[in-house]
Amino acid sequence: MAKQIQAIRGMNDCLPTQTPLWQKVEGTVKQVISAYGYNEIRMPIVESTHLFKRAIGEVTDVVEKEMYTFEDRNGDSLTLRPEGTASCVRAGIENGLLYNQEQRLWYMGPMFRHERPQKGRYRQFHQVGVEVFGIDGPDVDAELIMMTARLWRELGINDHVRLELNSIGSLQARAEYRVALIAFLEQHMDVLDEDAKRRMYTNPLRVLDTKNPAIQEILVDAPMLSAYLDPESQQHFTGLCELLDAAGIKYQVNERLVRGLDYYNRTVFEWITDSLGAQGTVCGGGRYDGLVEQLGGKATSSVGFAMGLERLVLLMEALEQDDVRRSVDVYMVTAGEGTLAAGMMLAEKLRNQLPQLRIMSNFGGGNFKKQFKRADNVGAAIALVLGENEMAENTVVVKDLHGGEQTTMAQDEVAAKLAALI
Repeated sequence: MAKQIQAIRGMNDCLPTQTPLWQKVEGTVKQVISAYGYNEIRMPIVESTHLFKRAIGEVTDVVEKEMYTFEDRNGDSLTLRPEGTASCVRAGIENGLLYNQEQRLWYMGPMFRHERPQKGRYRQFHQVGVEVFGIDGPDVDAELIMMTARLWRELGINDHVRLELNSIGSLQARAEYRVALIAFLEQHMDVLDEDAKRRMYTNPLRVLDTKNPAIQEILVDAPMLSAYLDPESQQHFTGLCELLDAAGIKYQVNERLVRGLDYYNRTVFEWITDSLGAQGTVCGGGRYDGLVEQLGGKATSSVGFAMGLERLVLLMEALEQDDVRRSVDVYMVTAGEGTLAAGMMLAEKLRNQLPQLRIMSNFGGGNFKKQFKRADNVGAAIALVLGENEMAENTVVVKDLHGGEQTTMAQDEVAAKLAALI
């Protein structure tokens, strides 16, 4: 027997029992984003490696450790996209979408990072990203956060996520803070682990995000970035907080929140849950006003967020918010010569009359008992029973599979009956 081929570690199949909840989440996401007038954009899964090195930062975990990078047959270095913002900016510049105009865009699709697989963290994962270009000021930052808050309400998880905010200021403010933070860390070299020592001169703000308890303890006394904020960034952050207060959105200012990608400035935010263990961040984003220029475009105000669909699905399952519409409404049960073909024609007619109806025909033969069991297995609410007598009389039996009641009626009347029942 040939050796069975398995899926790649950390890259999972989404099975038919799981896809209804995924479809519910994806559909709700699209509905909420559309309510704000945003337009979908689709980018390639594979990009030039240089794009992500320039955008995300050479000394980030993503670029140093996690990217799937390979050479193609031309010798070009290519990478499976680890996130969507850099690709979206590249597409906007290349196609002239960002030149002297506003854009409000969203995308959805798979991303890839070579991380240690665990619950809520996979090597292939799916993200929804929302990006806004050409709009300065805190108003649009607030709108994006309001959009996510609306999505949590629609999904029924709003009581199980909390919002954390921070401002990491301008490039100049961070440069001044960087000097102070390095000086502080140099006084505690005996506590720093190898990762922190490696980062402290290349990307010291990432030390603030450490999971090492000993380093977390000394960071309590570290200088605060808020003390180095430029007046414009402080005004921007104050304006954002006032807008969120007016919208009734609760938040906590977390001065250690810096995000994991180098392109952020000013606003950064995360939505966090305590229901998924260590992988608690379900959505994160912020401003990246310098990224368009950094990738070859004109200086453009930019802000956005991304959320992981796997974590949203896991959270809804954990909170038992995974009740989704069944995949089949009606099951066609047939028995007798010529009834299968007649049942297929009736099913097709009903699909024409009721476009939202999901009806499955039985192709496996079997007696009525077996066919009703199949109907129950696929979650159908109604069975249409067509035997030789019904076919001859142009009737059909409509059977409620939950209550057990059944009615024989003319086939021309079935659509109205189903519309009332489903």
